[in-house]
Amino acid sequence: MNRLSIRGGTFFHHGDAVEVVIVNAAKVSRAYFANEFDGENTVAPTCWSEDTQRPDPFVDERQANRCLDCKQNIRGSAGQGRACRFQQRLAVVFEDNLEEVYQLMLPATSIFGKTINGHMPLQEYAKHLSKHNTKAVSVVTKIYFDKHSVVPKLFFKPIQGLNKEQLETVSGMIDHPDTHEAITSVVQQSATSSPFDSVEGYVYKPNHS
Repeated sequence: MNRLSIRGGTFFHHGDAVEVVIVNAAKVSRAYFANEFDGENTVAPTCWSEDTQRPDPFVDERQANRCLDCKQNIRGSAGQGRACRFQQRLAVVFEDNLEEVYQLMLPATSIFGKTINGHMPLQEYAKHLSKHNTKAVSVVTKIYFDKHSVVPKLFFKPIQGLNKEQLETVSGMIDHPDTHEAITSVVQQSATSSPFDSVEGYVYKPNHS
Protein backbone atom coordinates (compact mmCIF):
# COMPACT_ATOMS: atom_id res chain seq x y z
CA MET A 1 0.00 0.00 0.00
CA ASN A 2 1.24 3.49 -0.84
CA ARG A 3 1.51 5.78 2.17
CA LEU A 4 2.08 9.49 2.65
CA SER A 5 4.33 9.92 5.66
CA ILE A 6 4.10 13.10 7.74
CA ARG A 7 7.06 12.42 9.96
CA GLY A 8 9.52 15.25 10.41
CA GLY A 9 7.07 17.96 9.41
CA THR A 10 7.12 17.15 5.69
CA PHE A 11 5.49 14.73 3.29
CA PHE A 12 8.22 12.23 2.45
CA HIS A 13 9.38 12.95 -1.13
CA HIS A 14 6.68 15.63 -1.51
CA GLY A 15 7.77 18.59 0.63
CA ASP A 16 5.65 20.51 3.12
CA ALA A 17 2.42 20.47 1.06
CA VAL A 18 0.59 18.21 -1.37
CA GLU A 19 -2.36 18.77 -3.69
CA VAL A 20 -4.57 15.69 -3.80
CA VAL A 21 -8.14 14.50 -4.13
CA ILE A 22 -9.62 12.95 -0.97
CA VAL A 23 -11.32 9.84 -2.35
CA ASN A 24 -12.68 8.49 0.93
CA ALA A 25 -12.13 8.55 4.68
CA ALA A 26 -12.60 6.22 7.61
CA LYS A 27 -14.41 7.30 10.74
CA VAL A 28 -12.34 8.71 13.58
CA SER A 29 -10.93 5.87 15.65
CA ARG A 30 -8.67 5.35 18.66
CA ALA A 31 -5.48 3.36 18.93
CA TYR A 32 -3.07 2.52 21.74
CA PHE A 33 0.39 1.12 21.07
CA ALA A 34 2.23 -0.42 24.00
CA ASN A 35 5.46 0.35 22.16
CA GLU A 36 6.29 3.64 20.48
CA PHE A 37 4.21 3.94 17.33
CA ASP A 38 5.97 4.28 14.00
CA GLY A 39 3.70 5.75 11.32
CA GLU A 40 5.65 3.86 8.66
CA ASN A 41 4.90 0.38 9.96
CA THR A 42 1.80 -1.76 9.76
CA VAL A 43 1.97 -3.30 13.24
CA ALA A 44 -1.46 -3.63 14.79
CA PRO A 45 -2.04 -1.52 17.89
CA THR A 46 -2.27 -3.17 21.29
CA CYS A 47 -5.82 -1.90 21.76
CA TRP A 48 -8.10 0.02 19.45
CA SER A 49 -11.66 1.25 19.05
CA GLU A 50 -13.62 1.81 15.86
CA ASP A 51 -16.30 3.93 17.55
CA THR A 52 -13.98 5.63 20.12
CA GLN A 53 -16.27 4.33 22.89
CA ARG A 54 -15.35 0.69 23.51
CA PRO A 55 -12.47 -1.61 22.51
CA ASP A 56 -13.03 -3.52 19.31
CA PRO A 57 -14.21 -7.14 19.77
CA PHE A 58 -11.02 -8.36 18.09
CA VAL A 59 -8.75 -6.76 20.72
CA ASP A 60 -6.90 -9.37 22.80
CA GLU A 61 -5.31 -6.97 25.29
CA ARG A 62 -8.17 -4.70 26.31
CA GLN A 63 -7.03 -1.84 28.50
CA ALA A 64 -10.57 -1.25 29.85
CA ASN A 65 -14.16 -2.14 29.04
CA ARG A 66 -14.91 1.45 28.04
CA CYS A 67 -12.60 4.03 26.53
CA LEU A 68 -13.99 6.54 29.01
CA ASP A 69 -12.58 4.51 31.92
CA CYS A 70 -9.27 3.57 30.33
CA LYS A 71 -6.02 4.56 32.02
CA GLN A 72 -4.51 5.05 28.55
CA ASN A 73 -7.11 7.75 27.91
CA ILE A 74 -5.97 9.90 30.84
CA ARG A 75 -4.04 13.07 30.04
CA GLY A 76 -0.48 12.48 31.13
CA SER A 77 -0.48 8.76 30.28
CA ALA A 78 2.00 9.65 27.51
CA GLY A 79 4.03 12.70 28.40
CA GLN A 80 1.59 15.61 28.51
CA GLY A 81 -0.87 13.82 26.23
CA ARG A 82 -2.83 10.59 26.16
CA ALA A 83 -1.35 7.20 25.30
CA CYS A 84 -4.52 6.24 23.42
CA ARG A 85 -4.86 8.65 20.54
CA PHE A 86 -7.47 9.65 18.03
CA GLN A 87 -6.59 9.05 14.41
CA GLN A 88 -8.23 9.00 11.01
CA ARG A 89 -7.21 7.46 7.73
CA LEU A 90 -7.75 9.10 4.37
CA ALA A 91 -7.50 7.62 0.90
CA VAL A 92 -6.08 10.23 -1.48
CA VAL A 93 -4.92 10.38 -5.09
CA PHE A 94 -2.73 12.88 -6.92
CA GLU A 95 -4.23 14.88 -9.78
CA ASP A 96 -1.68 13.53 -12.27
CA ASN A 97 -2.53 9.92 -11.40
CA LEU A 98 -6.10 9.58 -10.17
CA GLU A 99 -5.97 5.80 -10.04
CA GLU A 100 -3.05 5.39 -7.63
CA VAL A 101 -4.30 5.50 -4.03
CA TYR A 102 -2.24 6.64 -1.07
CA GLN A 103 -3.08 6.25 2.59
CA LEU A 104 -2.69 9.32 4.80
CA MET A 105 -3.12 8.76 8.53
CA LEU A 106 -4.02 11.89 10.45
CA PRO A 107 -3.26 12.57 14.12
CA ALA A 108 -5.89 14.23 16.31
CA THR A 109 -4.22 17.62 15.83
CA SER A 110 -5.13 17.48 12.14
CA ILE A 111 -8.73 16.34 12.69
CA PHE A 112 -10.12 18.58 15.43
CA GLY A 113 -9.89 22.26 16.23
CA LYS A 114 -11.13 25.60 14.96
CA THR A 115 -10.44 27.46 11.74
CA ILE A 116 -7.89 30.19 12.42
CA ASN A 117 -7.08 32.77 9.76
CA GLY A 118 -8.47 30.45 7.10
CA HIS A 119 -6.44 27.43 8.20
CA MET A 120 -8.80 24.45 8.59
CA PRO A 121 -8.33 21.06 10.28
CA LEU A 122 -10.18 18.18 8.62
CA GLN A 123 -13.54 18.43 10.37
CA GLU A 124 -13.73 22.17 9.77
CA TYR A 125 -12.79 21.59 6.15
CA ALA A 126 -15.60 19.05 5.75
CA LYS A 127 -18.05 21.60 7.19
CA HIS A 128 -16.72 24.27 4.85
CA LEU A 129 -17.31 22.04 1.82
CA SER A 130 -20.75 21.05 3.08
CA LYS A 131 -21.79 24.71 3.34
CA HIS A 132 -20.94 25.05 -0.33
CA ASN A 133 -22.90 21.88 -1.17
CA THR A 134 -19.62 20.28 -2.14
CA LYS A 135 -18.16 16.80 -2.26
CA ALA A 136 -14.55 16.45 -1.17
CA VAL A 137 -14.04 13.84 -3.88
CA SER A 138 -14.77 16.51 -6.51
CA VAL A 139 -12.10 19.02 -5.58
CA VAL A 140 -8.33 19.20 -5.49
CA THR A 141 -7.38 19.76 -1.87
CA LYS A 142 -4.15 21.32 -0.68
CA ILE A 143 -2.92 19.64 2.51
CA TYR A 144 -0.14 21.52 4.24
CA PHE A 145 1.71 21.64 7.54
CA ASP A 146 1.19 24.12 10.34
CA LYS A 147 4.71 25.51 10.48
CA HIS A 148 4.14 26.88 13.98
CA SER A 149 3.21 23.53 15.53
CA VAL A 150 5.84 21.50 17.39
CA VAL A 151 4.00 18.29 16.48
CA PRO A 152 2.82 17.24 13.00
CA LYS A 153 -0.38 19.17 12.25
CA LEU A 154 -2.07 19.49 8.88
CA PHE A 155 -4.49 21.99 7.38
CA PHE A 156 -6.81 21.60 4.39
CA LYS A 157 -7.74 24.06 1.64
CA PRO A 158 -9.78 23.68 -1.59
CA ILE A 159 -7.81 24.54 -4.72
CA GLN A 160 -10.00 23.85 -7.75
CA GLY A 161 -12.75 21.60 -9.00
CA LEU A 162 -12.16 18.57 -11.21
CA ASN A 163 -13.24 18.51 -14.82
CA LYS A 164 -15.79 16.01 -16.14
CA GLU A 165 -13.23 13.41 -17.20
CA GLN A 166 -11.43 13.60 -13.88
CA LEU A 167 -14.70 13.28 -11.98
CA GLU A 168 -15.55 10.11 -13.88
CA THR A 169 -12.16 8.59 -13.03
CA VAL A 170 -12.31 9.55 -9.36
CA SER A 171 -15.88 8.28 -9.01
CA GLY A 172 -14.61 4.85 -9.97
CA MET A 173 -12.04 4.98 -7.18
CA ILE A 174 -14.42 5.70 -4.27
CA ASP A 175 -15.20 2.01 -3.68
CA HIS A 176 -12.06 0.60 -5.31
CA PRO A 177 -10.30 -2.18 -3.35
CA ASP A 178 -7.19 0.00 -3.00
CA THR A 179 -9.29 2.76 -1.46
CA HIS A 180 -10.93 0.33 0.92
CA GLU A 181 -7.54 -0.98 2.00
CA ALA A 182 -6.25 2.56 2.59
CA ILE A 183 -9.04 3.51 4.99
CA THR A 184 -9.30 0.15 6.73
CA SER A 185 -7.71 -0.19 10.16
CA VAL A 186 -6.65 -3.47 11.76
CA VAL A 187 -10.15 -4.88 11.15
CA GLN A 188 -12.59 -4.46 8.27
CA GLN A 189 -14.40 -1.13 8.23
CA SER A 190 -17.03 0.25 5.89
CA ALA A 191 -15.42 1.92 2.90
CA THR A 192 -18.47 4.14 2.51
CA SER A 193 -18.67 5.36 6.10
CA SER A 194 -16.93 8.71 6.31
CA PRO A 195 -17.28 12.27 7.60
CA PHE A 196 -17.92 13.32 4.00
CA ASP A 197 -21.09 11.22 3.60
CA SER A 198 -23.29 14.27 4.17
CA VAL A 199 -21.39 16.40 1.66
CA GLU A 200 -23.52 16.14 -1.46
CA GLY A 201 -23.87 17.84 -4.81
CA TYR A 202 -20.49 19.38 -5.46
CA VAL A 203 -20.93 22.75 -7.19
CA TYR A 204 -17.44 24.22 -6.79
CA LYS A 205 -16.77 26.18 -10.01
CA PRO A 206 -13.72 24.69 -11.74
CA ASN A 207 -11.33 26.88 -13.66
CA HIS A 208 -11.28 24.43 -16.51
CA SER A 209 -13.83 22.26 -18.27
